[in-house]
Amino acid sequence: RSPTNPEVTVVMLSATHSKFIRFLQEELSLSTSSIALALRYREQNPGPLPMILWQYGLVTIDQLDRIYSWLESSDR
Repeated sequence: RSPTNPEVTVVMLSATHSKFIRFLQEELSLSTSSIALALRYREQNPGPLPMILWQYGLVTIDQLDRIYSWLESSDR
């Protein structure tokens, strides 16, 4: 069961995702609660987090493009 506190949800992510989460927060100004919401949706309907963010209106199509550009160029 997921914690109800969005900050705890984000902290529980593996280190692999931490750079990506930091990018979402610092470069795209996504709130912790928006990211946590997308993570909860992904638990019920698995899929790529960027697409979930876009499908639920948490990022624009331009931001989605930036996300995929960042993912392609990052060292993840």
